[in-house]
Amino acid sequence: MTVLAASLFSLSWTHSVQKTEWRETWAVTPDGLVLEEARVKGSGAGMDPPEDAVFEDGWWVYRPNRPPLPSLTLAASGATGGGWTLCAEGQCLSLGETAGAPITVAPCDRPPHE
Repeated sequence: MTVLAASLFSLSWTHSVQKTEWRETWAVTPDGLVLEEARVKGSGAGMDPPEDAVFEDGWWVYRPNRPPLPSLTLAASGATGGGWTLCAEGQCLSLGETAGAPITVAPCDRPPHE
């Protein structure tokens, strides 16, 4: 288990078919994980940005309106040429680069030790 003390984190990956970068910003709230913003470098293969997306600096940017989630489950197929990059508080972790069990990202149920 890896623990990061952060109230905001980004999650990025490269789409396995389109080879296009995708990036999301998540907030850790008392209600769960809230998707604050999504960015995608292109479209196609089921990853088209919504109609209200704005093109900024080479990215389609939009703000999804979704309820908080208790956790995120990230596949680790090892077949995408890379995994997920999770960044928070200036630290980045690579997750799921090789085939293995899915990875769960969830808020801690207790404060970190001091």
